[in-house]
Amino acid sequence: MRQKIVAGNWKMHKNAEETEDLLNDLIDKLPSDAEVHIIVAPTFVNLASAVEHLEFTNINVAAQNMHQAEGGAFTGEISADMLKSVGVSTVILGHSERRAYFHESNSLLKSKVDTALKHELVVIFCFGEELKDRQSGNHFNLVENQLKDSLFHLAEKDWANIILAYEPVWAIGTGETASPEQAQEMHEFIRNTIDSKFGKNVSENVAILYGGSVKPDNAREIFSKPDVDGGLIGGAALKADDFATIVSAAI
Repeated sequence: MRQKIVAGNWKMHKNAEETEDLLNDLIDKLPSDAEVHIIVAPTFVNLASAVEHLEFTNINVAAQNMHQAEGGAFTGEISADMLKSVGVSTVILGHSERRAYFHESNSLLKSKVDTALKHELVVIFCFGEELKDRQSGNHFNLVENQLKDSLFHLAEKDWANIILAYEPVWAIGTGETASPEQAQEMHEFIRNTIDSKFGKNVSENVAILYGGSVKPDNAREIFSKPDVDGGLIGGAALKADDFATIVSAAI
């Protein structure tokens, strides 16, 4: 059975002191023996301290992004090797904000995925449709193309280090949320799409998270759907009580 995963993407929030305070709150409030894979993704400048702070806990640390190159003249960027060197083993790639604000294409994300896997990082790969795509009925095609263009070149063994995160972009930071039925419909489509290329050994074992305004009051219903394996949490991940409630909903 697939393990439930709850990952908190902190985005550009929390300075060093605030990061330490939130981590302490999470250590106090999160169940230490839960059968849920718990991940937090602080900002780049707080990754090393977060890894050290969480060393003896069941909370893992992810980076919010990385560059596709091994190194070089890329001012302001971070490489996979740099992440590994401070103890980070997971990276979020393809988040809707990276796609929208930094114009990251499916082709670029393919390169990032390859680099991350080369360095044995676990990839949380984000994808999903905008409101215009859903309104036009193009949401299934768009999601399928995002997967095919960035991930369908992988070998079957690579999928052991892939976590998928479906983000209906129209439900991120808007207060809108896909209904549990809409989430399940898309997650089932995603699993079937993976199955058509790689077979059930991959499709039945890859975790598919839902990311789109998950909150304490809707998490349990969303997570109860058979193809929803947890969540990639935004705003609610910045409040220890809310995040702990969402984690408990996945148990």
